[in-house]
Amino acid sequence: MKRLFVDLEVCDRCEECRVRCDYFYHPQNNGITSLREYATFATICRHCEEAPCVNSCYHNALERATDGHIKRYKMRCTSCKSCSVACPFGIIFQDFIPYLDSKCDYCAGASAGIPKCISTCPEKAIEIKEVIEEPEKNIYMVGENLAVHGLKWSREDIQLPKKK
Repeated sequence: MKRLFVDLEVCDRCEECRVRCDYFYHPQNNGITSLREYATFATICRHCEEAPCVNSCYHNALERATDGHIKRYKMRCTSCKSCSVACPFGIIFQDFIPYLDSKCDYCAGASAGIPKCISTCPEKAIEIKEVIEEPEKNIYMVGENLAVHGLKWSREDIQLPKKK
């Protein structure tokens, strides 16, 4: 099955995202911001036990989902950016939390042609292609329609020094 593939390591090269979107109902869509947020929270976020980002949000827009991931409720978010400031690892980028937001529909059911996100990405970080999850190559499935290339963080990766 072909999926939207985003290479987060390549995607982070731009100072400002210039990617555009074909989504008809949201012409103001600022590229792949919502996809980057979704992919980053699913793969790179440290999911801190204390979660300073969640505790800093005055509007309860961030919560820990049942699977342990941090989730942002966009209808509650006022884009105050307190979560971005509170994140000790710098995972929540300020451009992730715009007041107006669009949801990617992965161009499902779109007619033939290359989606605008692919054709407008100057770094070629977005593709539609056949892809399977390959953790050894840092490729992860995030939902049914999205595959992401990026370093996934997990607690098991931490090598603590052994006590003598």
